[in-house]
Amino acid sequence: MLMASRLAALALCACALATAQAQDKRAERDVVAETLSAIVRVKAKILPNARSIATLGAEREGSGALVREGYVATIGYLVIEAESIEVTGADGKSVPAALAGYDHASGFALLKALAPLAGKPLPLGNAGALAERAPALVASWGGGNVSLVNVVSRRPFSGSWEYLLEAAIFTFPPVMNWSGASLIGAKGELLGLGSLIVADALGDAAGAGTQAPGNMFVPAELLHALIDAYILRSKAPAPARPWLGLNTEELRGRLFVVRVSPDGPADQAGIVEGDILIGIGADELSSLADFYRKLWSRGAAGVEVKLRVLRGTETREVTLRSVDRLDYFRARPNY
Repeated sequence: MLMASRLAALALCACALATAQAQDKRAERDVVAETLSAIVRVKAKILPNARSIATLGAEREGSGALVREGYVATIGYLVIEAESIEVTGADGKSVPAALAGYDHASGFALLKALAPLAGKPLPLGNAGALAERAPALVASWGGGNVSLVNVVSRRPFSGSWEYLLEAAIFTFPPVMNWSGASLIGAKGELLGLGSLIVADALGDAAGAGTQAPGNMFVPAELLHALIDAYILRSKAPAPARPWLGLNTEELRGRLFVVRVSPDGPADQAGIVEGDILIGIGADELSSLADFYRKLWSRGAAGVEVKLRVLRGTETREVTLRSVDRLDYFRARPNY
């Protein structure tokens, strides 16, 4: 009789434990589903005469994250010079959207849905607290597009298109649907948005000769400036940086011009592909990041910039009038 009672008690305990575990699993699934409901699809049709069609295409598609009710954060190159934008929420319903704000310094864009959009906004996290080798999730639009990755490096990133991040996030292994994908931390917070696939995510940490492909994410804390300026309206947008219309790559300690934006400041000043940038004003240039920092320290867009350029064996000084990059595009959005 005593043995039967003990067995009955154990059975009840096991049943209660199984029920609790099932409830825990259901709760975990609910939390995951709620978190992923913030991931949306972003589709853009670009203006027929857009300057960016040659490099980015006439139709673009990627992901974004709901960060406030009715507002989606995405990577800016998906929607710049868009004729029309469409976002698709967690319920599969698509609604039109407008460009609410764009920031070339970070590469982020904010979209405003023009009809109710399903999903619960993601809280913004602080990627500055991320430790290298920390695990995270990458989520992009579409069923099953969730991958477990590790943060393998935090370091500056210099893009050839007059772009510099001081603390970009690099992850491994690489994911293919990276454009606007969300990097999500252990607390369900947004840590960054996907920008690129890169050949060497580890950087110098891997040692000479080691290659590890991965992805580069823009830190989510850089979104605060856009949210403050275009959603909360608590701050004015920051003055635009001077833009020259140069694509420059660093090779063996030299800065080679690999592309000049047609009709941009550099093109108008006579700079051509193959020129080598050696100085700005009286300052020598040591790297791509050094060039950008010295350029942007001159002032806001519109400032006059003097570059020293090597063409063949001849050194020339070229004066450019910088512009706001948004003014270069065919259609400047009305925020």
